[in-house]
Amino acid sequence: MQKVYCILFLCCSLLTNGQELQGNTPILPPIDIPLAISGTFGELRSNHFHSGLDIKTNGEEGLPVYAASQGTVVRIKVSHFGYGKALYIAHPNGYTTVYAHLKKFAPKIEAYVKKRQYAKESYEIQLYPRSGELTVDQKELIAYSGNTGGSGGPHLHFEVRDSNSRPLNPLNHGITIKDTKKPILNDIWVYSFGKESHVNGSQNPAQLRIITQNDGSLKAEKINAFGTIGIGVSAIDKQNLANNKNGVYSFTTKVNGSPISVIEMDRFSFSETRYLNRLIDYGYYKKNRNRIEKLFREENNPLSVFKNTVNNGFITINDSLSYSITVSLKDANGNNTTLEIPVAGKRMESIEKSEVKKTPYLAKHDDSFVYSSGNFNLYIPKGALYEDEYLSIETNGDTIKVHEETTPLHKNMTLVADISSYKPEDQQQLYLGRLNYNNEPYFSSAEKKGNKLSTRTRNFGSYAIFSDKNKPTIVPINVAEGRWISNEAFLKIKINDEETGVDNYRATINGKFILMEYDYKTGMLIYDFSDAIIAESEHNLKLKVMDKVGNSTELNLTFYRKP
Repeated sequence: MQKVYCILFLCCSLLTNGQELQGNTPILPPIDIPLAISGTFGELRSNHFHSGLDIKTNGEEGLPVYAASQGTVVRIKVSHFGYGKALYIAHPNGYTTVYAHLKKFAPKIEAYVKKRQYAKESYEIQLYPRSGELTVDQKELIAYSGNTGGSGGPHLHFEVRDSNSRPLNPLNHGITIKDTKKPILNDIWVYSFGKESHVNGSQNPAQLRIITQNDGSLKAEKINAFGTIGIGVSAIDKQNLANNKNGVYSFTTKVNGSPISVIEMDRFSFSETRYLNRLIDYGYYKKNRNRIEKLFREENNPLSVFKNTVNNGFITINDSLSYSITVSLKDANGNNTTLEIPVAGKRMESIEKSEVKKTPYLAKHDDSFVYSSGNFNLYIPKGALYEDEYLSIETNGDTIKVHEETTPLHKNMTLVADISSYKPEDQQQLYLGRLNYNNEPYFSSAEKKGNKLSTRTRNFGSYAIFSDKNKPTIVPINVAEGRWISNEAFLKIKINDEETGVDNYRATINGKFILMEYDYKTGMLIYDFSDAIIAESEHNLKLKVMDKVGNSTELNLTFYRKP
């Protein structure tokens, strides 16, 4: 009887695990080369967690991409930015796989998309095929890898999402990579909280020296502390086939052997991803470009990546007691690195206090904030700040300094500028720009309503009213007036706008719309002659490019090409 129960239990376990993770068929790698990873799931990125795996493609574009499992295409998005060309495939188990930054789609999908792009007369498009309209088998060719959208180099971005559209770690769902390397701990920090708490006699964050022991283990220098403290780490993980500095899968913090905090990158929701800015030491990151991940959960941090925390991962240190804090870093293959922090509880009467610079403008995290002065009105909604903040705000004519960029904003603030002092004919070219370190403008918005110019942004900093009267530039690359280009497979033209940026473009040949793909990273517009919409040898090309305040430039030329 016991044997029967064991067999039943094993079968049920395997069945449950298979259905939960992979459905009727396992998820297979979407590309047929050894998997080298340049970005791991849950990796800390700018304002978000990385929602998939970045699979290296040997620095090349055009590698075949295959369906990880059978399913149906439920969404196709083509954009100049973000994921670029992206494909979403729903599978029978309720999961969805995502393939992004693609160069082009497989022929049947490419034809489906292009037909609708031409009908809409737009390169950017989002499509939701009907159920069963575009079905694919496992390992069927669906696309070719590329570098489209916001990609920083050729690779395939691959995701697995559950039935609620939450990203899942592909390394827990059928995808395996060669990895025998332990995570690397770069920095360890200790933070103190409360009026009486301190670390080594100071309330400021303390960076500890990491000492490698004779046996290879890691130990931090001993600290004297009192009150409530928390641990922060900076760490990376590497895999065997690439030297990229990737994110770490999990962190476990223990005090005297008892776990108090576990962070695991198994899944998260897109609605919570910006709370990454609450997880990291945001101010330190903005100053030093190094992300310190806090292994404790502060107020207004609902991140689901925290598992089984005790007291939200905060550690209480009492006077005259000794503690051993350990931090363990683990990757998805189970490789582990552990650091010990010896702590002596020691209350000090005289400590270095952390300073809070007070201003007349106290913004509450649980209330909205309104400011008005000179030409500017500012509105910060409830919940935009993670904690109460004294804001530094200064106005000077057409410029306003709104606090410091070292403070994160979770929601958009609204900044409105009065432009009634400008002549009506000059107002069209006005825009709000955020000043960089060299006091040069970075375009924020040109949204106008009456005599008001407004922007919605999640970045503190200095903003000013600017005027852009410069037109975009158009530079033909492989075409010129009167030239025969029968040997060219593509029409290439470079466009640019130095100040506010390219907003839109439209091209026709002999009066017919042509689909030109735009890569904003290079400024290149490309038309594929295989679209074959022009039967004549004589081609009259017209291209109009407009920037974000309405300045436009037109190109008109005639070239020749055998049909």
